[in-house]
Amino acid sequence: MNTQERMSRLLWRKSILALAIVILASCFGDAEAQRNTKIPNKMYTGPGTTLNLRNIVVGRCYHYLSLYPATGVKDCNRIWQELTDAVFRKDPCKITEEDYQKLAQVTGQKVPCDKSLLWSRTNDLVHRYTKATESFMTLEDTFLGFIFNGLMWCGKTASPGMNFKVCPAWNECTNNSQSSFWKMASATFAKASCGTVNVMLNGSTDGAIARTESILRTVEIPSMNPNTVSNVKLWVIDDIEGQDKNSCNSESLLELQHYIEEHNLTYSCIDNYRPVTALQCVENPNHRACNQCSIH
Repeated sequence: MNTQERMSRLLWRKSILALAIVILASCFGDAEAQRNTKIPNKMYTGPGTTLNLRNIVVGRCYHYLSLYPATGVKDCNRIWQELTDAVFRKDPCKITEEDYQKLAQVTGQKVPCDKSLLWSRTNDLVHRYTKATESFMTLEDTFLGFIFNGLMWCGKTASPGMNFKVCPAWNECTNNSQSSFWKMASATFAKASCGTVNVMLNGSTDGAIARTESILRTVEIPSMNPNTVSNVKLWVIDDIEGQDKNSCNSESLLELQHYIEEHNLTYSCIDNYRPVTALQCVENPNHRACNQCSIH
């Protein structure tokens, strides 16, 4: 082998070695990049943020103030800002009630005594009743509840803005954007309530009339001030098509009574509160339960 051939082989070997070094460096670089890349957010199963959320929030704010001027002066754009401050660049499963405290402050509202109406498992009926009578106020009738009722939102950890693709479902994680907000709102409403606080419950529901994990038990009752709340009055309402599975004397209600009294609150109960059953019959005039002249 002459000198020229030896030089050619040496250059070829050096080229192969250089190429191997480049490939190895590239592999190590890719691995390092993968280690430094943030793990993407878990893919949740709830719907994404409501489209046009900002316009809806600000629009509802102005609409409520036009309907109820006694609410006072409120900054609708500030309310939107406090919502975004609570959730932007945060894990949507690590949003706490404390994150919403400034939002609670800027939406503060005086609740008239004896007008608070809480509810559990009677969502549709309780709001038909308050709309028909305008005698009581549910959380969803308050300024804060009116603005955000039925809306969905959550932020993104990697960037500002809302996640319009997916958000955690209510029970997907403990401290998610929705559950923490409504716990905060429910606590705020219960704390502001005074006099008699009414609670509409479903007497036809299966199991305990107020589940131990319900917001009524975990948030609202503990948040009431015994010095300003004179009585917690339960309305046990049967579905017009349902069975009478719970009444004021049932075991489930007696257990709930004990729980309320443990919080130094006075308790009372009424079965099928007549104004509510009257509404049911207005909406179902031909139902046999509404025929007082039936022959048994």
